[in-house]
Amino acid sequence: MAGVDRTVDVMVAGAGYAGLRAARDLVAAGLDVVVVEARDRVGGRVLTEVTPSGAVVDQGGQWIGPTQDRLQALADECGAATFPTWVDGSNLELRAGSLHPFSGLVPTSDPDGSADTVATLLDLDLLAAEVSPASPWDHPDAGFLDGITLSEWVATAAQTDVARSLVATATLAVFGCGPDELSLLYVLGYAHGGGSMSSLIRTSGGAQERRFAGGAQQMALHLAAGLGDRIVLDAPVVGVDHDDAGVTVTAERMAADGVRSPWRVSARRMVVAMPPAVQGRIAFDPPLPGARDQLAQRAPMGSVTKVHAVYDRPFWRDAGLSGQVVADAGLLRATFDDSPEDGSHGVLMGFVAGPADRRAESVGVDGRRAACLEELARAFGPEAARPIEFTEQRWSAEPYTRGGPVACLGPGVLTGCGDSLRSPVGPIHWAGTETATVWAGYIEGALESGERVAAEVAAALGPRA
Repeated sequence: MAGVDRTVDVMVAGAGYAGLRAARDLVAAGLDVVVVEARDRVGGRVLTEVTPSGAVVDQGGQWIGPTQDRLQALADECGAATFPTWVDGSNLELRAGSLHPFSGLVPTSDPDGSADTVATLLDLDLLAAEVSPASPWDHPDAGFLDGITLSEWVATAAQTDVARSLVATATLAVFGCGPDELSLLYVLGYAHGGGSMSSLIRTSGGAQERRFAGGAQQMALHLAAGLGDRIVLDAPVVGVDHDDAGVTVTAERMAADGVRSPWRVSARRMVVAMPPAVQGRIAFDPPLPGARDQLAQRAPMGSVTKVHAVYDRPFWRDAGLSGQVVADAGLLRATFDDSPEDGSHGVLMGFVAGPADRRAESVGVDGRRAACLEELARAFGPEAARPIEFTEQRWSAEPYTRGGPVACLGPGVLTGCGDSLRSPVGPIHWAGTETATVWAGYIEGALESGERVAAEVAAALGPRA
């Protein structure tokens, strides 16, 4: 106990939605809890900001859709209203330099390619229905499905280059990486957890159906308010000593003089609520089992930058456009109308993802802004090149996230070490949206993982004396 600054029942590392939900449930179970967060805020991969002009923009996770019942219940609890994502008007497909309006989920400029895309997505969804989101490695053909990439499967399942390109665009938007970087087995289990791949890429009736008035971080702030001074911010965890009796966790806490110094917490149990790639930067003593350490090494984050162009009004609606673009090239492969419900100003939001995001690192913020605005102007006209504000959130440059929106597992990872994803290591338990069995990669998945790990820890500790 020498040198320990605080002693609790449970130490939670990470104040995103998973860690906050776990902490609240553990406190409700009568346990003494402290939450340690590396950033100076709560919310993790969910961040709401207000621009100088007053626009509310979600720089990370932002949507809610059907069957995301935990998130809806939390929103109801704190009075957070939702409104439909704007879908009125025509979507735009930008293919081979030409614009084509369309409605519905799949662009229709090439009828054969459109039909092939629908058929390919249907085949993918049928395969996904056979794969358990909780234990995809138990599928009888897991070795084969985990031995090929989504790209390899699409190359044979799709008959047209149009379908292959559209699946690639969808993959970039959902995972932040290309289909050549993902195990087919991982994609199938992930899609099943959200209903289907079609559900993940759909707006109306899908994952992007509604948005939160006031932003998606407000529910995290609500959870944090209930935890009060149990949350310690700006204190990244750097080391964990553990044995059968518990853990001693070392964080680097900022002192009043601006100097970081070690701050140690002793706990009977620990919840690690962060992406595997971030967990891998913590020094565990004794070291974690090989499979768990390999998982952290082989679960890189997607690469994504989220951009918002703010205008004094949503002018594209005057032309009967929805604000949604699907492009076969460029930085912005997918865009959405991100304006407020009352349309008091206009916001176009887009993702720069995967290889394009990594290449865009070298051109700097001004180069990315110029390129994005040029692409928006190509789709929506010259007025799109003159926003009153432009913001970007480069998640790959966030040291305590390392990318986004989710971990991207390549071939062999799930069958090699996937069963260590949720398995406790002594007194150490794992949470975070990557560990979810429903809606992994989404806020709903983070909440589910927090619920699961809190029940797990409470059962392990038993009734409080």
